[in-house]
Amino acid sequence: MDVRTVLLPLFVEVLLTLGLLLWLALLRRDDFNSGAVRPQDVALREPKWPMRTQQVAYSFGNQFELPVLFYVLTILAIVTRHADVVFVVLAWIFVLARIGQAYVHTTSNVVMRRGVIYAIGAVTLIVMWIVFIVRILLGLP
Repeated sequence: MDVRTVLLPLFVEVLLTLGLLLWLALLRRDDFNSGAVRPQDVALREPKWPMRTQQVAYSFGNQFELPVLFYVLTILAIVTRHADVVFVVLAWIFVLARIGQAYVHTTSNVVMRRGVIYAIGAVTLIVMWIVFIVRILLGLP
């Protein structure tokens, strides 16, 4: 499988993370400039940011949880030449779930909806890892 095809979902996940980072930076700048938050009020990570800023901050932070395992797996799949069509399809499902979760998290923030989307991504990642582990341990292509 072409490495660009395998890496494209990873690139989209990175862009999602960087997009949330930029959005968060703008929100925090505006919070400081408007006086809604004083630097000393959040110096030790106290949750004194406005709700909107907190939503984006938590969504950004979520991108360093499950996606870390996705990044590692993608690299391992490329290095071991186990990245195939199944891997890429599952990678896209995972990334689309991450985008969906981030969207819900930063808009309506309906916890049950966000949880279902999170579960879809988590289960997909678990399946990806199981498939990879089985193929490696059994010497399958």
